[in-house]
Amino acid sequence: MSDDSFFREVNEEIRKDRAKAIWDRFGPLAIGLAVFIVIATAAFVAYEYWVESRANRSGDAFSQALTLANSGKSDEALAALKTLESEGYGAYPLLARMRAATVLAEKQDFAGAIKEFDQVAADNSIPAALRDIARLRAALLLVDHGSYADVSARVETLTSDTNTLRHAAREALGLSAWKEGRAADALKLFEQISSDEGAPQNARERATLMSELIRGSGSAS
Repeated sequence: MSDDSFFREVNEEIRKDRAKAIWDRFGPLAIGLAVFIVIATAAFVAYEYWVESRANRSGDAFSQALTLANSGKSDEALAALKTLESEGYGAYPLLARMRAATVLAEKQDFAGAIKEFDQVAADNSIPAALRDIARLRAALLLVDHGSYADVSARVETLTSDTNTLRHAAREALGLSAWKEGRAADALKLFEQISSDEGAPQNARERATLMSELIRGSGSAS
């Protein structure tokens, strides 16, 4: 046997011994890691399927509740929405709460609707933007079914120049002020809307019309 062959055989044996030693030390860990990856992947896929299934069921339930409400079946719609509030997934429980309040208003249960919107507005677990919308919805109902103080308590904080809901909040306050004979206050609010270039065109048109009406009545002087 040549020296080169001898050294090659020796090196091969050394490599085999090293490989065996490495496998003896780390092989079980590698197998465990592979098994963990397989199990984790399967668990993630199963979780995604579970989440998607829950979301789909909640979406279907919400759609069915809307169909009931739009068909005039208010009591059935409310029952479906209440179930969704407690058993729904994702954003659907909140959507159900908001829609349930609207259904109550459509049933002429304005006190119940306002209470529902107020509860949403007071829930700190809900994003601030949605809580503000709930405040506004309650205020709009209170224009006809409450006092200026009731409306103001809900939307005064929304009338700042930087708030995206300021136009609707000012309109609710303006209408409530006009209803209570506070013409000067109403005129000021409607003029704020009509002069605000950031306000929607239809809101500015309504505000301009109301401003002209108030000035024409002479009650703001």
